[in-house]
Amino acid sequence: MAEAGAFLEEFSDEEKAKLGQLEFAVVVGRFYEDLALRLLDGADHGFETAGVPLGNVTHHSVPGAYELPFAANAIIDGVRRRNARQTGGMEIGGVACLGVVIRGETDHYDFVCAEAARGIQDVQLATGVPCAFGVITCDDMEQALARAGGDKRDQGRNAALTVARMALLKRQLG
Repeated sequence: MAEAGAFLEEFSDEEKAKLGQLEFAVVVGRFYEDLALRLLDGADHGFETAGVPLGNVTHHSVPGAYELPFAANAIIDGVRRRNARQTGGMEIGGVACLGVVIRGETDHYDFVCAEAARGIQDVQLATGVPCAFGVITCDDMEQALARAGGDKRDQGRNAALTVARMALLKRQLG
């Protein structure tokens, strides 16, 4: 039996070559700065695993998870407008949306989590560009650290791998 998550992590040379021809973006909510940096590092490692040169990956920051959908949409639109003005621009392969929302004493957590998830889904469906939901939604800082730590549970890494996989699927389906 294959190891859990193997599909996400194993890319053939042919797949890596296809991904290396695409532009990717990472947008991260910076509300928890130390966790944001860990998520960014994980995303970079994920893209490297998929064969995406880090020169093909742009990083963008927003205040928090709620702002991720707007930023993802603006990034996609910006790349498309740039490519329409110039020849030779790389096609956008996808956007990894990263952030952390920790449950507090109010319902704010529920609204931010639900709207970030819905918004990211809406952007990818409206644009046809894969957008990965790499937002940690948890009860406390200990849980957040466990999911932004560079191992197999690293949301940044997994979001990058997911968006790379979905970019391949999109190209396979035409």
